Order: sequence, then C-alpha cells, then structure tokens
Amino acid sequence: MLRRTLPSLRSVKDGVADAARQATKGDAHFPSLRGHPAARVNARESAEGQARLAAAEEERRRGGASPEATSTVKEFQVYRWNPDSPGRPFLQSYHVDLATCGPMVLDVLQKIKSEHDSTLAFRRSCREGICGSCSMTIDGVNTVACLKPVDTDTSRATMITPLPHMYVVKDLVVDLTSFYQQYKSVEPWLKTKGRKTAAPGGGEGREHRQSPEQRKKLDGLYECILCACCSTACPSYWWNSEAFLGPAALLHAYRWVSDSRDDYAQERVQSLSEGWDKLYRCRMIKSCTATCPKSLDPAAAISAIKALHQLRKA
Repeated sequence: MLRRTLPSLRSVKDGVADAARQATKGDAHFPSLRGHPAARVNARESAEGQARLAAAEEERRRGGASPEATSTVKEFQVYRWNPDSPGRPFLQSYHVDLATCGPMVLDVLQKIKSEHDSTLAFRRSCREGICGSCSMTIDGVNTVACLKPVDTDTSRATMITPLPHMYVVKDLVVDLTSFYQQYKSVEPWLKTKGRKTAAPGGGEGREHRQSPEQRKKLDGLYECILCACCSTACPSYWWNSEAFLGPAALLHAYRWVSDSRDDYAQERVQSLSEGWDKLYRCRMIKSCTATCPKSLDPAAAISAIKALHQLRKA
C-alpha cells in the first residue's frame, strides 16, 4: 500500500534525460525530421546536451556535487587571423557559460562577439539552416554553425576553424568567389526552347506544368543551400578547384537535368562532360555526402550525370 501511494524518488538528472529521450523518440512529434538523418542526429545531440546542462545546474543549485563536476563553462578555441595585422593565424580561447547561451554553436559565436570580443568575424544570416552563410569547420567536420549542437562536455575544448582549403578573408570568413562562379557556370535556371502551355482560363500562358511524379525527382536536389561544406570537404576539389566544378555545383547541375520542365538536359550533360576536369575529376570519395548538413547525396548526383553521359555516347 505504501509503495502505491508514495511517488517514486528519482533524481533530477534522470527526469531530464527521460524528457530528452521522449523529445527525440521518433518522428511523430517532429515531422520535419523525417528523411533527414543529419537533422535527427543534431536534434538528439541538442536534447541530450540540454539535459546534461539542466542536470548540472540542478546539482550545483542543490550543492550535491563538486563545482568541477557541475561546471557549465566550456572552452572554445576559435581560429583568428586579421589581414591588417601582421602575424600568423592562431587559435584564441574563449570560455563561455553554456547555461546562459543557446544550444547551437552559432549561439556561442554570437555570445562571444557580443560579450567577449567584438572583433571576431564570421558570416551568419537566417539562423535556420537555410542560407548556408555560417558554414565552418567545427571539431574537424564541415557543417553550418546554426544547425550544429554544442558539445556540452566541458572537459574538452571545441575547435572552430574556417572551411578548409579556401582563402581566408578574416577569422572564420573565407572567399567564396570561385565557388559561386562555378555555381553560375552550370546555368542554374530553367531553360526552355520556346514551348508554351495552355493557361487555366484558355489561351496561351507561361505556366510549365509538372506532375507529382516529375516533381518528386527533384527531392534531394533542390534543398542544397550552397554552404560549400561538401566542396571544401572533397580532396579532388582541394587539388583541382580551378577546373573541377565540385560537388555543390554538380548537384545543382543535376537538379536542372532532372527537371521535366527544362528542355536542355542533353546540352547540360554535354557541357559538363566537355573537358575531362569539370566532371570526371570526381573520384567517388564521398566526403561530400558524409559532411552535408542537409543529408543530401552529391556523390549520387555526380554518378548519375556520368551515367547519362556514358549512355549518350553509347
């Protein structure tokens, strides 16, 4: 009888951990995570990290553990280089209290800039994984800072550096001029040969109709946010960035090749295959697919373009 009436005594840490598990249990409560492995991993890491921070804060408030064991202050080593100041690049350490900061790495960087060092330079805009501005390397992995949860393990530092093998403008800002020129070179817009479709009210209009099945072929292609994480993770792009278009540009090229409304699919494939370097420098290392923060597969798109070219030659 006593066992039924008394509430179960559980630690605060267990309660918060259970809440984190419930939050990431499945896709029922978060339909946007369906088919998005990277987002699911980030959501789980974020929930678990916040659970650990909440538990540490509660333990510290109750005085049940040593200050070292419940500390929420973490070290962040950030790459610094200013072209106006002579000297070599270096890593500067900042100590941030995670209990007073948001859960993502971009939140940490904004806190550092606003409260610790206003000279820190980095790009950011949407804060929602849409613009691709805040791409950088975090603990050795290319990703966007707004979608990367903070590692709440305060016993080790988090290292933040610019995208690899790119010219650094200042601190975490890299020069993406060549990257955008390569994207422009694939003509990422709809091209037709003068065809017209009937408007709903009769007569001629400019609507390009597409069936649901045709539209579905673009899934996994149009979501690219041009963050350059894939291209800067590709060894082939490191070695041949002047000639090889890179995974991002080729993914967008295949997006338009796959679009039923576009009348220049064959011409696009032919243009990509002219000059061996543009397309065939890809060695299927698949670093691009492994690092994409949007769970896209640029390697598969490049392979499909190669197959279309070879079939056309046959």
